[in-house]
Amino acid sequence: MTINTKVEEAGFSPASRISAIGVSEILKIGARAQAMKRDGKPVIILGAGEPDFDTPDHIKRAATAAMLRGETKYTALDGTPELKAAIRKKFARENELSYEQDEITVATGAKQVLFNAMMATLDPGDEVIIPTPYWTSYSDIVEIAEGKPVLIACDAKAGFRLQAEQLEAAITPRTRWVMLNSPSNPSGAAYSADDYRPLLDVLLKHPHVWLLVDDMYEHIVYDEFRFVTPAALEPRLKNRTLTVNGVSKAYAMTGWRIGYAGGPRALIKAMAVVQSQSTSCPSSISQAAAVEALTGPQDFLKERTESFKRRRDLVVAALNAIDGLDCRVPEGAFYTFSGCSGVLGKTTPGGQRIETDRDFCAYLLEGAHVAVVPGSAFGLSPFFRISYATSEAELREALARIAKACADLH
Repeated sequence: MTINTKVEEAGFSPASRISAIGVSEILKIGARAQAMKRDGKPVIILGAGEPDFDTPDHIKRAATAAMLRGETKYTALDGTPELKAAIRKKFARENELSYEQDEITVATGAKQVLFNAMMATLDPGDEVIIPTPYWTSYSDIVEIAEGKPVLIACDAKAGFRLQAEQLEAAITPRTRWVMLNSPSNPSGAAYSADDYRPLLDVLLKHPHVWLLVDDMYEHIVYDEFRFVTPAALEPRLKNRTLTVNGVSKAYAMTGWRIGYAGGPRALIKAMAVVQSQSTSCPSSISQAAAVEALTGPQDFLKERTESFKRRRDLVVAALNAIDGLDCRVPEGAFYTFSGCSGVLGKTTPGGQRIETDRDFCAYLLEGAHVAVVPGSAFGLSPFFRISYATSEAELREALARIAKACADLH
């Protein structure tokens, strides 16, 4: 007897909620680049959205100590009391935000916090306003929750930031959420208090609209930029704002998978219902490590940010020196989002015409062995994202290759 293992012949069909959603283009580019490296090609990958630093030793020691104490069992559903207390202190110390214990949630990464929020609040057809360029998971999570992403293009002239008139025009009776990310992945753009103020004034006029802010890159800001978060800036919106953060970027803990948020207790309770039927509690050891991250020494953050700033300046200067490219100076995070309209319409040495940013990025990967991500993956073209969370030596080599690849176009 032969068992048919072909999915299509077995009659499988995906649920409609994921039928239009594919694997992230960032992951696809990364997989192709890794395959090329395995084949011996000298590929430099500038697509990774994680710091190249290691988790600090004092955080690792806290995890080890937790294991030795036997803290290897299930914890409270959405965060240990110790971690929630540490998060409350962090919000008070750094953001001037006051939350009670039951207004804090902890999940397996900030992505799960976002997922829980959308699953707990969206009914089919509810709208979520998302400025572009945006982190690709935002819209996919909304769609899985059967909501409708409303994408608003924010160009480089506006600093890749949403403008008040755009927000006002996009709000409808079906609008449930606005998602904002500062500093931003992929653009590195950040909202100052003055940038936020007109947007918050619009939201005050529409009490049915809630605000989700992703502050994941809070500690990675440059040039005296002062980070602010909306719930602290406008207390009248605190009762309909979910402030999301995590330990992944600032503390180089991407693999530990801990994200958290503060928000109204009714929302936090509803999100706990979703989490209870998916992952349940986050890792007990990761939570112990996160307590140390938030309450332990913080001095290394400045040193690491200075390192990122040097790399930012290197990348921005090199890109702007290349004919056809135009790169805005980002306020934070560890990405550049460079315009490439000047190379569109040109032809590669192999005779292929560059029509889109996706074509350009494919040319850089195949021809120059540099992996970057097209702006179309983030909802805005023609741009491409570079992650400069890698060594300066690799960045210099990659930028030299990009310059030569652009010079070879005709």
